[in-house]
Amino acid sequence: MSETKAAVSDIRVVVREKYGEIAEGRSCGCGCGCSLDDPATGTAEGTAAVLARIGYTAEQRAAVPEGSNLGLGCGNPLAYAGVKPGETVLDLGSGAGIDCFLAAREVGPTGHVIGVDMTPAMIERARGNAAKAGHANVEFRLGEIEHLPVADRSVDLIISNCVVNLSPDKPQVFREALRALRPGGRMLVSDLVLTRPLSPELEKNVDLYVGCVAGASLRDDYLRAMREAGFVDVEVVAEGGYEIGLDSLPAGSPEREAFAAVVSVKVRARKP
Repeated sequence: MSETKAAVSDIRVVVREKYGEIAEGRSCGCGCGCSLDDPATGTAEGTAAVLARIGYTAEQRAAVPEGSNLGLGCGNPLAYAGVKPGETVLDLGSGAGIDCFLAAREVGPTGHVIGVDMTPAMIERARGNAAKAGHANVEFRLGEIEHLPVADRSVDLIISNCVVNLSPDKPQVFREALRALRPGGRMLVSDLVLTRPLSPELEKNVDLYVGCVAGASLRDDYLRAMREAGFVDVEVVAEGGYEIGLDSLPAGSPEREAFAAVVSVKVRARKP
């Protein structure tokens, strides 16, 4: 039986442990996808299929460094981010670095990409991927997205892929994002949101929380939190169903019911 959030003193500890196991290849990331880019957990063909399903182009899929795709995304934030050469991009919850490396291609040698993740094993894996791929304009910093290790007004664009839903304090995430952005800077997040409330039992399911479902906010609450943090021009630029990992859940199970309540959204916003 799954643990419950009520039995965990700090949900961050659980998330860090679970995603550390994924980074080290000791666990599959089913929920926000599966860890398919690792010989211990899947195949390259599966990786390409998942990336295609969530919106990555053939060119992007071909450019992903080996070992950086752990199947943990729910969309392609770069498809709507409008990255420009020379910009500084910050990725919240960068994992093994897939979106950072793709953004690095777009900002070019005069730009800079910063990935922030709270899981030491993820940071270690991402740094190793960067070294192997020769990405000199990318760096990875250990830290929580509620307390970003970046200076005020230091980035042009913030992206995130299926990570904000894991935070127990989403309003603080958006306040921190606003602090880090330069005036006029943008934020583009790909995330999971709820179309209806979950039952109390499903909300307490830690496996679903780590799988990016039980921690998700209602769609309107998510957008409201961004506006209340100070963002303007908040808009959903794309929305669709989310079924990655659904086949691994038993038919008629409460967990499968929970997945039916979430959608994948791409939300764009701007700092005044």
